[in-house]
Amino acid sequence: MPRSKRNIYNIKRIILLVETSREFGRQLIIGIARYSRLHGPWSFYKEQMGLKSSIPLLTNWKPDGIIMRDCNIRNELIDLKIPTILVQHDFTCPKNLPVIKTDSPAIAKMASEHFIEKGIKNLAFCGFDQYEWSNRRKINFCRYNSKAGFKTFTYNSPRDVHMYDWENEQQHVSEWLKTLPKPVGILACNDDRGQHVLEVCKRIGFKVPEEVAVVGVDNDPMVCEIGDPPLSSIALNVEYAGYQAAKLLDQMINKKSVHGRPILVSPTHVVQRQSSDILAVNDSEVVSAIRFIRDNARNKILVGDVVKNTHVSRRTLEQRFQKTIHRSIVDEIRHVRVEWISKLLIETDLPVSQITAFFDFTDVEHISRYFKKEKGIGLREFRKLHQPR
Repeated sequence: MPRSKRNIYNIKRIILLVETSREFGRQLIIGIARYSRLHGPWSFYKEQMGLKSSIPLLTNWKPDGIIMRDCNIRNELIDLKIPTILVQHDFTCPKNLPVIKTDSPAIAKMASEHFIEKGIKNLAFCGFDQYEWSNRRKINFCRYNSKAGFKTFTYNSPRDVHMYDWENEQQHVSEWLKTLPKPVGILACNDDRGQHVLEVCKRIGFKVPEEVAVVGVDNDPMVCEIGDPPLSSIALNVEYAGYQAAKLLDQMINKKSVHGRPILVSPTHVVQRQSSDILAVNDSEVVSAIRFIRDNARNKILVGDVVKNTHVSRRTLEQRFQKTIHRSIVDEIRHVRVEWISKLLIETDLPVSQITAFFDFTDVEHISRYFKKEKGIGLREFRKLHQPR
């Protein structure tokens, strides 16, 4: 039977209980919808409110599968014995269900490297203690900073203040910020928390990013751009995860065994806006060298070219690089060039051959080896993973 006719009589019914007030949920649904267009069609049921009262209706609708955030009717829906994938928010999820979860170690590592390469030595974390996902980002951020030789100052939410009572909590965040050594780089558990920190800095007169540099997570344009200044944020490949979740649910509906299989939402890159656009390095020669590297990243520059733009010897400059940003000169050149390449792979549709020429590589094989040494993955695989369209 032709696919078009088969789909008319075989449309799978999928319940989506995913919040759309934030970029994470919206991108997840976009990925699910893309899978449906390519391998469906599917019919979707999306409930905006009154979830508990909707259970009889959902049952009568006879769904084939469910993709849902943790919510107060999770157990009731699981009891329906319908193939289900959870978007993990609560870490007490049933062990036998596949989950979509963020890669906390990778997020923390990216944030740590972002601050350290800017020469920021005072590092801090501001999150929500009542959320396990926030605590995991905190633990991993502290771990990566410690490995690099830096202490992490962490914010502890006051127990006497309700989690949604931001008006009263502002005073606690304000007092905490005043205790931090400056300049300080703060990883916020998500963009909302990052926006909170920016608002408090504005209120008490701390300069951002000169005194306090802030990075959030999720890269929600609405939240990031409303910040004053705009908030830097770690972008996640949520759309790709949505596509993979739909693919996995399709397999579950078709009776394939996939118990407990996780789908990781990984960070792609730091979208730098004004809130972390700082180079907090006291060594003027290192600052000059880093600026030269960034200004000439598209060219095939060598260590000698960098040294010529300073007033010290190669050995002295190498020592100062290791002391200030914990990276060699050649590592910094590679890192900056690869981050540029990553940005073009994710944010544009330029063919790899054109990117190769743009960065003055001899051929595609050359740039692919260069890129893989830094990222551990090839160019095309990286683009497919982080830009799945």
